[in-house]
This record gives sequence, C-alpha cells and structure tokens, in this order.
Amino acid sequence: MRYEFLKKNRGNYNIERACRILKVSRGGFYEYLKRKPSARQIENEYILSLVKEIFDRHEGRYGALRISLELKDKGVIVNRKRVARLMRENGLYALGTSRHYRNYHRKNNNKEKPNLLKRVFESNGRNRIWLGDMTYIPTKEGFLYLAVMLDVFSRKVTGWAMGNRMTENLVMDALRQAHGKEQPEKGFIVHTDQGSQYTGRNFRALVSSLGGCCSNSRKGNPYDNAMMESFYRTLKRELIDVRKYETREEAMNDVFKYIELYYNPVRRHSGIGYISPRQFEERYSQ
Repeated sequence: MRYEFLKKNRGNYNIERACRILKVSRGGFYEYLKRKPSARQIENEYILSLVKEIFDRHEGRYGALRISLELKDKGVIVNRKRVARLMRENGLYALGTSRHYRNYHRKNNNKEKPNLLKRVFESNGRNRIWLGDMTYIPTKEGFLYLAVMLDVFSRKVTGWAMGNRMTENLVMDALRQAHGKEQPEKGFIVHTDQGSQYTGRNFRALVSSLGGCCSNSRKGNPYDNAMMESFYRTLKRELIDVRKYETREEAMNDVFKYIELYYNPVRRHSGIGYISPRQFEERYSQ
C-alpha cells in the first residue's frame, strides 16, 4: 500500500524524503515500479473497456446487471458486483440510479470537480477549451489505448498518446504533447469525464502547472462530453471498424496517419462549415 501511494503521488513529493517518512526502502520502491501489472489488473482494464463501450452504446441506460448480461452474451463471464465496482470507480451511473446513491457521490466528489462547460461546446478562439478522453482499439495482440485532446474551436486533435494500458501517464502524455505543440495562453480549460486517470492528483497538478484549469462531466453522463464522443464515433466508423489489426504497432501507425495526415489537415467537418480543422484555424483564428 505504501509503495502504491508513492507511485500515484511521485510527481508531488521528493521520493527519497517520502520513503524516509513512510519508512520504506527507496530501492524497494524502484523495484516495485518495475513489476509488471498483475493478471487481475490487466483483466480489469479489459473488462472496463467493454463495460464503457456497452454503457455508451446504450446511452447510459444500462446498469451493472444488464451490462453483465451483455458481457455474458459476448462470452465474457463477470460477476455483477465486479461490474458494479468498476462502474462506480469510473463514474458510470445508469439513468435512474437511486437518489441516495447518486447524491452521496455528488456530495463527496463534485465540489472539487466543476463542470465549466455545461454542454455548451463553443469557443471564440483556438486552444481555449480542450476536451479529453480515451478509447480502445482491438488488435490480435490485445487492446491499444488511445488518449486524445481535442480543441472545441476548430475540432482539431491537438495532442494524442497511445499505449498498452489505460494509465494516468497516457492521458498526461496526450496533454503534454498538446501543450508543447499549441502553447495555449494561461486560463485554458481541459474538460474530461471523471475517470480516475483524469481526476487523479498527478493529472490535475499537470493541468495547473501548465496554466490550465480542470472541468469535468457529471458522473455517468457521456453527453457532457458529447463532442469528444462524436470524434471517437467518427474515428471508429471511418477507420477502426473497417480494419482487422494484427499488432498494436500496426494499429498505432494507422491511427497516426488518420489523425495527422487526414483528419486534421484534410477531412471536411460538418461542425465547422465542411472544411478541415487546419483550414478552419487558418481562416478564423484570433
């Protein structure tokens, strides 16, 4: 438990001092970092990706019981309580969830996680509001996870990162890439869901250190990040659903080409007058 605490907060403390305070070996901590994720962790990540897909496909109407039945139809046998726990930990609450249960989490979490957009996806300049989210891409080697930052103004993908696991580092890498390329002015907004990768201390500290502020969708409400969901639907319809990837590297190369060589510079987007995100920026940037 102490090593896990240090791992989650290593960007916020001097590791040598923290190890001394917690009375653990620094060498032991670095050895802990090298350990591969357990089979249970990998399994949970795989199940969560399926749960999110089913939850979004049914527009938040399905709870743990119905989702576990859908998983069973796919040949994935998972205890309903495990599904419920994964949903709860990642802020997925079905429509009609009991008032007491929803209010408990609202009371304990939303005070620190304001929704600054309130479903108004409008911006009067580039790099003032970014949306963030993750999705998965199936390959024969296993899932490849993709984290993206999207500019509300132009619909351009400003940053992205890919990896084998759904980690906080993955979404932080996407944000770092976006900030490094775009250099937004201080006060820019980063809006995401309440997944643990985005609400963790390290991600929020990174946003703050770059001069941004965090905004979060309400729990279990994918419509609060609808523009981001729309981008992923387009990506899956136009690329992922028509491919059968043998390896993660193959998928990674394909996604890179789609985003950097097609979506940003070429693809006409209905939301910005049927021109590409890059053309829109060149024409209307302030």
